[in-house]
Amino acid sequence: MKFLIVEDDAAAADSLKKGLLGFGYEVDVALDGEQGLEMARANTYDLWVIDIMMPKLDGLSMLKMLRAEGRQTPALILSAKSDVDDRVEGLRAGGDDYLVKPYAFSELQARIEALLRRSMSAEASPETELELADLKLDLLKRTVTRAGQEIFLKPREFRLLEYLVRHTDQVVTRTMLLENVWDLFFDPQTNVVDVHISRLRFKIDKYYSPPLLHTVRGAGYVIRSVK
Repeated sequence: MKFLIVEDDAAAADSLKKGLLGFGYEVDVALDGEQGLEMARANTYDLWVIDIMMPKLDGLSMLKMLRAEGRQTPALILSAKSDVDDRVEGLRAGGDDYLVKPYAFSELQARIEALLRRSMSAEASPETELELADLKLDLLKRTVTRAGQEIFLKPREFRLLEYLVRHTDQVVTRTMLLENVWDLFFDPQTNVVDVHISRLRFKIDKYYSPPLLHTVRGAGYVIRSVK
């Protein structure tokens, strides 16, 4: 899942980005409202996280413009303004939730999960989980279980597994994984994919049967469905 943070405080934006990356989300950052508006129009996001008080274009004006264009991406407003009237104004401008600064990151994460659940339940084909045999991925909580037992994956490992499961029975190359999981162009000198595949295989296959993750010599890797 991919988020857009619109926050003029670079340090706060960086801290928030690192926290969200730690949960396995992809994150873009805009440092003012005009840049945020441009990025929101040009890209598809699962959530906008928007500060109110920003130079060039404030967060509420930005959000009103996006809503007027028919864009329905969930929006979480972050602001130091805590009065009831401020919160009401934020929600009426098109915000789906309003969180007052300073906040606990655990509360931010809980609110994000709630917003994503509501957003997915409103879609024609909600997708909050991926399943393959006895392997289950919770896309909101970013958790994995196999045979009912939780498997602890690092954020990059989760993204790697999610990509492989979404391409079940399709051989994916190292180049595809670098571009889609690491956002890197092909580097023939790196073994980062092989290292992560090895760790992932150990976690999801070593103590379970049948094995799901396979190496296709000279081609890449594949998660195979169980027949």
